[in-house]
Amino acid sequence: MTEQFFTKTPALKGIVKQRYADFMVEEILIDGTVCKIKRFNTPFEEREAITEMIIPPRTDEEYLLLEMEKINYDTNTALAFLARGLNISKKRMGYAGLKDKRAITCQQISLYLPNEELIKKFGVKGIELRNPKWSKKRTELGDLAGNEFTITIRGIEQSEEKITKIIKEFSIELEKGVPNFFGNQRFGGKRMITHRVGKLMLKNKFEEAVMLYLTETYAEEKIELKNARINLAKTRDFKQALKEFPQKDARTEKAMLNHLIKNPTDFNGAFSVLPKKMRYLFTHAIQSDIYNKILQKRMEKYKDKALEPIEGDVLIEGVPAIILPGYESTFASEEAGEIEKEVMKKENLSFEDFKTEQMSELSSKGDRKPILLKPRDFKLIKIFDDEYNEGKKAITIKFFLTKGNYATTILKELLKEEIF
Repeated sequence: MTEQFFTKTPALKGIVKQRYADFMVEEILIDGTVCKIKRFNTPFEEREAITEMIIPPRTDEEYLLLEMEKINYDTNTALAFLARGLNISKKRMGYAGLKDKRAITCQQISLYLPNEELIKKFGVKGIELRNPKWSKKRTELGDLAGNEFTITIRGIEQSEEKITKIIKEFSIELEKGVPNFFGNQRFGGKRMITHRVGKLMLKNKFEEAVMLYLTETYAEEKIELKNARINLAKTRDFKQALKEFPQKDARTEKAMLNHLIKNPTDFNGAFSVLPKKMRYLFTHAIQSDIYNKILQKRMEKYKDKALEPIEGDVLIEGVPAIILPGYESTFASEEAGEIEKEVMKKENLSFEDFKTEQMSELSSKGDRKPILLKPRDFKLIKIFDDEYNEGKKAITIKFFLTKGNYATTILKELLKEEIF
């Protein structure tokens, strides 16, 4: 994506996610319940002792709801540890939204008729379960109002006066909204791979998709994992790759390699070993990539007026909404539709491609997403001397975003650089 920014404030020159505690995400459920971070944001010596969980008696409910606070785990990895510790399938687990890895996050999960004694004994460093209650309803993707973010930006060289001025002006601009791009997490972070794999899968090119997923590297990737990927690309020796891929950083890849050792030509099946929700993310990623490219084209063409309605726009609550393509999608009309058609043609994708028999969970009816992002309650909490970067300043900001929107989109506009 080209470096084009909508806000006019000078760049706040700082570091995002230097420490896990610099990025905190608290899930807010539809009923307003906040999953509060309580443990991993406090120094180790000040944390309360862990007491045995008291699970209330069950009547006819089948799902145990729990708050899961975690540090330095993405949601899927945390659930994998939980599945192993509770001896249950990940199919029996539910969650409302995926949360960042390099962060402290709190979210609700559900477990279908779990072994209560195993839950009480569960203990993995960096994951805490609490507040159990029974429910008749499983927690599903999207069962949340949004997320509250508390973010610390470090290593700022600008003066306190300059920082205050930038934040004040930026908060005024935010009231009008910024382009609602999908964040880079949607595409696999620095590997930027999920949408590329998704496109190959929709085209039924499963072998290419598997090899891309297993072998693509990026500059800062850990050397052991990077070398394992490079070697696999050269040799296509799945058995050797299984030995070389590190367990800690490549659980997904090792699961796929295990399947390929037993079934060397079943590339469709290699993806089938992944959780169903994870497989669907590949389709989400290609839809998001197309959406971002359409929004980028609007920005290049209309500049400051890019977020205002143009001829043919489909509006949601008065805001233009760009296509997330699917097999039931239709293009907008006139100028808005022409931009959508141009991007889809360039990507060599049709709406029919989003209905696949090979792996039904890749199929999507399609949707639209508003192009305007307005965070709620954006505020500067404090400016302070950065204890981890001598002679520099740090700030903590806080804001709320409705579900499906990305804090990195706000940070990108504030820092005027890509955020991973």
